[in-house]
Parts: sequence; C-alpha cells; structure tokens
Amino acid sequence: MRRIGYIALREFLATVATRGFIVGLLVMPAMLVVAFAVAPRLMAQRGQQVRGQVAVLDRTGMVGAELRATLAPEAIAARREEAARRALASAPQPMRELAAGADGRASTAAVAAAIGSVPHLDVVERPPDADLQSEKAWLTETSPDVRHVAVAVIHADAVRLAPGRQDYGGYDLYVPANLDDRVETVLYDSLREAIVNARVGIEKMDRRAIDAILRVPRTQSVTVMKGNERATVGGFNRALPFVFVGLLLFGVLMGGQGLVTSTIEEKSSRVIEVLLSAVSPFELLAGKILGQMGVSLVVLALYIGLGLLTLVSFTLLGLLDLMLVFYLVIFFIITYLVIGSLMVAVGAAVNEMREAQSLMMPIMLTMMVPWVLAAPIAREPNSPFSTAMSFIPPVNTFAMLLRLTSTAPPPAWQVWLTIVVGIGAVVAAVWFASKVFRIGLLMHGKPPDLATLIRWAKAA
Repeated sequence: MRRIGYIALREFLATVATRGFIVGLLVMPAMLVVAFAVAPRLMAQRGQQVRGQVAVLDRTGMVGAELRATLAPEAIAARREEAARRALASAPQPMRELAAGADGRASTAAVAAAIGSVPHLDVVERPPDADLQSEKAWLTETSPDVRHVAVAVIHADAVRLAPGRQDYGGYDLYVPANLDDRVETVLYDSLREAIVNARVGIEKMDRRAIDAILRVPRTQSVTVMKGNERATVGGFNRALPFVFVGLLLFGVLMGGQGLVTSTIEEKSSRVIEVLLSAVSPFELLAGKILGQMGVSLVVLALYIGLGLLTLVSFTLLGLLDLMLVFYLVIFFIITYLVIGSLMVAVGAAVNEMREAQSLMMPIMLTMMVPWVLAAPIAREPNSPFSTAMSFIPPVNTFAMLLRLTSTAPPPAWQVWLTIVVGIGAVVAAVWFASKVFRIGLLMHGKPPDLATLIRWAKAA
C-alpha cells in the first residue's frame, strides 16, 4: 500500500508541478475574469447609429401617420426600456442593481449598451397603388446620403375588417440584404404598434384604457426552502443539471486523457521497465490511477469553488442543495475509476498515441451518451427510461446526477443503488485493466484490437 502511495504521489506531482498544468488551470478563471472586466466596456461602446428611410405603401390611408409616431426615436427608446425592465424583473437583485438607475428602473444607458443605439428612420409614404417591383428596386439603390432600409406594404384590410371576415389583414415587409436584425425587430414592433393604434382609432376606443385592461403584471414567484424563502431565479433549475454533468464529464475526460498520455510516454521511453523492477504491475496501475485522480480532484475543486463563489456573490447559494456537491464528488470518483481504468489499459496496450485512437473511440462515444441524453433525462427524471439509465454503468452516474439536479429528484434508495452498481462497475473495470496492464506493458509491435484485449484479460 505504501508503494501505491509513492507512485500516486509521484504521478500527482509530475503533473501539477509543471508550468503547463498551472497555466492551464488558471486559463479558464483568468478568461472569466477578463470577460467580466472587458465585456461591460465593450458593450458600453456605442455602435454607429443606423439612419435611413422606410417606404410605406399604405392601402388603408390610416397607418402611415401612426407609423411616423411609432418609429420616432423616443418611441423606440421607450419600448426598449420597457422590455428591458420586464426582463430584469426576474433577474437576481445584484444584476438588477448593475443595470438599473437610482429609481430601480432600467437605465437608458444600460439598454443602449445591451441592444445598441436607437435607429433614426424616416417614413416615406408612397402612393397606395405604387408599383411594388419599382419599390423593391429602390431598396437595392445605394446612396451616400441616405440608406434605404425597408419597404412596408399595408394591406387594405389591416385596419377595417373585410366583409365576411373575422380576422384583420396584415402587412408585407421587404428589406435589403445584411440588414441588422435589431433594426428589423424595430420595424416589426413599430408596424404592429402603428396598425393597432389605427384599429383602435377607427373603433373610437381609448388605447390607454385597453392597455390597462389587458395589462396583468407578472409577479415573480417565490421559492420556498426549509427555513427560508427567496425570489425565484428564472433558468437556474434548467441550467443546473447541465452544469453538474458538464463538470463531471470534464473532470473524468481530463484525468483519463492524462492517464493515457503518461502511460504511453513511460512505455515508449522504457521508464515502465525500471518501475516494474521495484513494484508490481497492479501497484503501478493503482498508483497511476490514484495520482491522476488527485489531479482531477484539484481541478474539480477549483471549479466547484468558483461556482459557489459566484452563487454567493449573487446571493443565490440558498437555491443550491449542497448535498448535490457531495454526490458530484462521489459520482466523479466512481466514474473516474471506471473510465480511468479502461484508459490506462489502452495506454498500456499501445506504443504511440496515434495507435490509441481506435481503442479509445468506444470509450469516448460512451462518454458522449450522457450529454446527448441530458435533455430528455432532465426533463423527465422519473420516466422508465431515465430510471433504467441510472443503473446501467458506466453512464449510470451521469443519469443519476441529472435526476438529482432536476426539479423532481429520485428517492434516496435509487441514489444509493446507483452508487452500489457503480462500485461493482469499478471492481470489474479495475480487474479488466489490471489483466491488460500486466500483459500490455512489456509488449511492443502491432497494436492490439478490442478482441485482443479481451483475450488478454481472459488469459492473464
């Protein structure tokens, strides 16, 4: 046991003490810090204001004037600010404070930074019977003074109902190539507002009264927890399963790749032969697996810590059941021992990294299965399919973690049964790897295929 510890410590230090590991470990946190520091400044830079003309063929005779009002810069800015206010209403309090002014409402500067500057669009009314093809050609004309932004054709029944019809007509919109999506959204919103205003006017209704009747404020739900409650954060529950399974997948793949690489390098440089003169193949196998697992745990701990720190900074830690972190670590250890054992067996059986690709392909495809099935499992965590996946190694840990982080966690007995099944898979994987490891370490020449590895395991 002491020699396994020495090998594990050597494997751990040989990885974490390198500049490449330290730099790689700090790259992602550094990128996040830079993104949070630079992104607001980049977003604060005002883009060039779009100026242009919108040609309107108003076959009702009542929409053109309304469109001039809804396309006015102040009207566009007011709609954007209202939309931003509604979006921020469901955001965490720190985010609302960053984007809101002293009165608690979304500031014009914050909206402009997120969406861009307000376009300045002039309405050019055309005769209702103007030739549409000529107007389309007008869109493609280039002018250094003014930009032709759109042609809107308002249907004759857009304001008044046609005889025998129960639905109003609409409009057609033609735009030039490469028009900014944000400007097109402004056009859609303005045309809708203009047509609705014209309909309300023709019916002698009060638009403000209608808006007041239709407006039902959407209150933010409250999440109730044991001994505490807080405003619900939209999207948190939907994102949680994917974050946890992503951490598990990232940690296992990183450690497994390190096992394959280090084993192949030591075998090709004959270091393995020196090590085998002092320790048994199983001690070397166990030490390498435990050493690289320690490396992966360090990385996993860093990212878990960063995630918890982020939740604390946004006062969202109360939404996370900290037992999920415990289960993440347990499932990581189980999954790593299974996948790592298979990967170190592959590394012992080949002579070059190129030769390992074909043997690693089934392992990599197996690791991708949980990510492909993440959405259906998280959406229906207690379906027969999700339940069955929880007990099929090596994907059982991924499936159970998805179910635990979903909105309907499974019963405790299923969680512990998954752990027991995982431990059984670990025993089987380590047994298989030890057999292949013992034979493959000192073999050179043609790389084996999967059938050969199975024969080695049976013969050893």
